[in-house]
Amino acid sequence: MGATADPAADQTAVAKLGFKHGQVVQELGYDEEVDQDFRTAVEAAIGGELLDEDADEVADVVICWFRDGEGDLVDALVDCSPNLAEGGIVWLLTPKKGRPGHVPAGEIEEAAPTAGLHATTSVSASGDWAGTRMTTPKGSRR
Repeated sequence: MGATADPAADQTAVAKLGFKHGQVVQELGYDEEVDQDFRTAVEAAIGGELLDEDADEVADVVICWFRDGEGDLVDALVDCSPNLAEGGIVWLLTPKKGRPGHVPAGEIEEAAPTAGLHATTSVSASGDWAGTRMTTPKGSRR
């Protein structure tokens, strides 16, 4: 599940997900199974490297790679919030249906509000990964 066959498709997906030059993006849940081409396309779009989970900088966007069986989804989503800028976005990336580690949409919808987030959009992020866009609820103060 590590890479997609078409780096141009990754760049198109990254553009559709709204990544922009100059954004600070933190990545959580990284391991050897994530989509390396997608990561490279995000870094190209933002013009810099992704921050790791130990970074203390405020992030405009947090990418959270998560697979079923890796622990508690609510905990993973809560971990996305400490460095998230006000109005920031969390992209939860999970394996697509039929792939090992797939997380059903219902579980994501249930976990998001418990973690203080609101799931707004689901998209195809790459060949093997689906993305769910999450925001902090309106009126929420961090």
